[in-house]
Amino acid sequence: MTTGPGALARWSAPGGAWTEPDLHLFPQDGHRYEIVDGGLHVTPPAGESLERVVRAVVTTLRGAAPEGWWVCCRLGIATGAGYLIPDVTVLRPHSSGAVWSDPADVALVVEVETPHSRRYGRLLKPALYAEAGIPHYWRIEKGPTVLTHALREGAYERHRTITSPDLVELNTPYPVRLAPGTWS
Repeated sequence: MTTGPGALARWSAPGGAWTEPDLHLFPQDGHRYEIVDGGLHVTPPAGESLERVVRAVVTTLRGAAPEGWWVCCRLGIATGAGYLIPDVTVLRPHSSGAVWSDPADVALVVEVETPHSRRYGRLLKPALYAEAGIPHYWRIEKGPTVLTHALREGAYERHRTITSPDLVELNTPYPVRLAPGTWS
């Protein structure tokens, strides 16, 4: 990083692929910094409406979580292809507690879609989560609408689409009742 009196911070790319230690160089500025196949991917800071949905999802999942399960906001996952940060991660009991979670400890990842993350969250990230063996993936679209996916033969298959303001019961990653219409 280059700085000086009145100068803006300037970051230099590494000589080769981006690695996990490089992620520690970035400021805590609301951007999401992730690595995929050695390349850096940056998503702009989320707006307040996304943050409300993330908080509602975390509250809902934590309220239903059996003892020993962990529901975390923006906890990193070390996949074979890089370092990803979902909006919400549900960890199984007896998880390692590492700074970057092992995909084997992850039962569910949730991504809340924004205009800046739409393609990344619909195409690339689910493919990487599936490749890592994470059994459940939820994508939350504007509305909010929850699209639940389950891992089948190495790829995610859509399980349900939930838009109702009424409570809907799901059994994964554990029994939980959702009312996404109340989240916005």
